[in-house]
Amino acid sequence: MFEKIKHIKKRIQEGLLKDMWRQTKWIYRYARRYWGAMIFYTFLGLTGTLVSLGSSLISKNLVDIITGRQTGELLKTFCLMIGFGMGSALMNQLCNYASSWISMKVDTEIKADIFSKMLVVDLESIAHYHTGDLLTRWSQDTSNIASGVLNFLPNLIIYLFRFISAFAIVVYHDASFAFFALLGIPFGAAVSRRLLKRMTDNNQKSAAMNAKMSGFNQESFANLRTIKAFDMVPLYVKRLKDLQTEYISMKMDFQKMSLFTSLLMTAVGLLVSYSSYGWGIYRVWSGAISYGTMTLFLSMSGTLTGALNNLISLVPTSISLTTSAGRLMDILNMPKEDYSHTEETSLFLKQYGAEGFSIRFSHLTYSYRQGVNVLEDASFTARPHQIAALVGPSGEGKTTMLHLMLALLRPVSGEALLLAGSGESGVSLPLSPSTRRLFSYVPQGNTMFSGTIAENLRNVKPQATDEEIIAALEAACAWEFVEALPEGIHSYIRERGGGFSEGQAQRLAIARALLCHAPILLLDEATSALDAAVEKRILQNIARDAYPRTCIVTTHRPSVLAICDAVYAIRDKRCVLLDQEEIQALSGL
Repeated sequence: MFEKIKHIKKRIQEGLLKDMWRQTKWIYRYARRYWGAMIFYTFLGLTGTLVSLGSSLISKNLVDIITGRQTGELLKTFCLMIGFGMGSALMNQLCNYASSWISMKVDTEIKADIFSKMLVVDLESIAHYHTGDLLTRWSQDTSNIASGVLNFLPNLIIYLFRFISAFAIVVYHDASFAFFALLGIPFGAAVSRRLLKRMTDNNQKSAAMNAKMSGFNQESFANLRTIKAFDMVPLYVKRLKDLQTEYISMKMDFQKMSLFTSLLMTAVGLLVSYSSYGWGIYRVWSGAISYGTMTLFLSMSGTLTGALNNLISLVPTSISLTTSAGRLMDILNMPKEDYSHTEETSLFLKQYGAEGFSIRFSHLTYSYRQGVNVLEDASFTARPHQIAALVGPSGEGKTTMLHLMLALLRPVSGEALLLAGSGESGVSLPLSPSTRRLFSYVPQGNTMFSGTIAENLRNVKPQATDEEIIAALEAACAWEFVEALPEGIHSYIRERGGGFSEGQAQRLAIARALLCHAPILLLDEATSALDAAVEKRILQNIARDAYPRTCIVTTHRPSVLAICDAVYAIRDKRCVLLDQEEIQALSGL
């Protein structure tokens, strides 16, 4: 016992209560949005309780009439009992219907809100979490919060009212029965305390295990082609079975505890019920109460026990809620991207968009959070109507440079600016998440979504006409194969670009970027799956476009360099502008 007290004291000193209070306040921020729904739900619950209690009182009168202990109109009382019974059933159904409707509404709204907040969390911070874990937190933990926001406080009020009102009726009719009504409370409290820690641990382990399984499933289906190609099907089937065995073991361990606890609670409930029956029979036999009062007490005994169990169940519910809140807060409390320059960016585009924009990095340094420097004192400039190339070995920082331009990453030091026109006017704007609207981006790999070709392209420009889509496809040298498809731009693309070759998917991604018609185009190895002739045609189409676009490409292919106006090489973590001799030498490799 002393060790348990020491453990609880240690947990409190470590901030357990402080964390739970902080998580509760976080949940309250959502709860206060739905006071109207909570009040409505509470009203329905309280009304249902009153109807149920009224039905029990009428049942008592009916029994007394039948047994001759009370005079009255039998038919009228019987009809009232039926009416209250139907009313109780109706209120229960209305309450369930309203609860389901409000729960779905609250669930969808909170999920949408948390989804939008997760999308603006700093990329480098959130990248440490597995996508399966993020999905579990967003879906299961958010649903848990949504359910708790709506139900916890109303249910607390309803269950308290139900317990107090039933107890008052029992005391009013025969105070001696109150002892039996409260007989199971001390034991229930003792069992719930023991179950509390197990429930807390189980919630945390269950959430972690669900995230682990979700991540495994997501990765398995996403990499199905690789699993098949390396004949890893037996291995992954075995891994799934191992995870399932671990999950079942964890669940059954908790179920054993729950089973033992349930048996004890059932035994105590039967003891209370049979004691109540015995005391009721004695009181009726001695003439102290009527048969109707005994019936009423037995009914109220069930109501009291149910209300008490419901109140006790709110304890693990609160723990589950705070656990889910803590898991979501881990994500949402991460650094957020700064979109405070949105209006400034819109004004910058309006005033100088006709000239195009230049990008300039000056003495920029970037390092991963582990402390490893990727770029040191790097400088880079790209101007409108130019194609600038970034070359260098894999893993040396080319893609990192593009991510810095998109403000997906933040430099440790140095200057990253967007300049009006060629930059001679000196008018500039710091690169930030708000300036991403001025970029179009084609990353490495297959980035097409499931849906039609037209739907994929309209993701970046919802109002685009079919003619604009076809023009973008032509510029990306994609129209030649899209036109040959039976349904043209309305042909369906499967998940991860399924149904199209890597080269075709790349051309569709380039078309999407061109349709966006942004002042700055970033191509990250975007032509790696194309043959040299098609690659050259696409870059020439971009270069000939009258739109003042600044184009920046990363590439390993020397053939691209001949079309570029400037070539930068990343060497020893610096960005070096190559002269013509170096470009020619590099192109000849």
